[in-house]
Amino acid sequence: MKDYSSYTENQLSELLIGICIEIHRELGPGLLESVYENAITFELADLGLFFERQKKIPVYYKEREIGAGFRADFIIEQRLLIELKSIERLTDFDKKKTRNHLILTGLKLGLLINFNVPLLKNGIVRIVNNL
Repeated sequence: MKDYSSYTENQLSELLIGICIEIHRELGPGLLESVYENAITFELADLGLFFERQKKIPVYYKEREIGAGFRADFIIEQRLLIELKSIERLTDFDKKKTRNHLILTGLKLGLLINFNVPLLKNGIVRIVNNL
């Protein structure tokens, strides 16, 4: 299997966008988010990428953990955050929330992907945190 440990955040995001476009072409828009999440899981595993799915991200207050701030749909190769949606349209709140997730994880790049669009490239938002 290919070694992805040297891939940059940008290279990983290009790879993930390609995977998501392939899935969207095959399955189409309008399914539950979990269906797309399962398909991405199969693709990532087949490629041999290291990933964490539904990863709990803790929040700290005054150096104490106070709970899980959110669950990341995917963290890939410990460098790329993926948040999936299957909704009518992405909002500014969705984008701000994903940016906050990047800050909490310390990651530099995230993809917010809405599968409920006719053309997937119109449902992908790239969000950066000090990249």
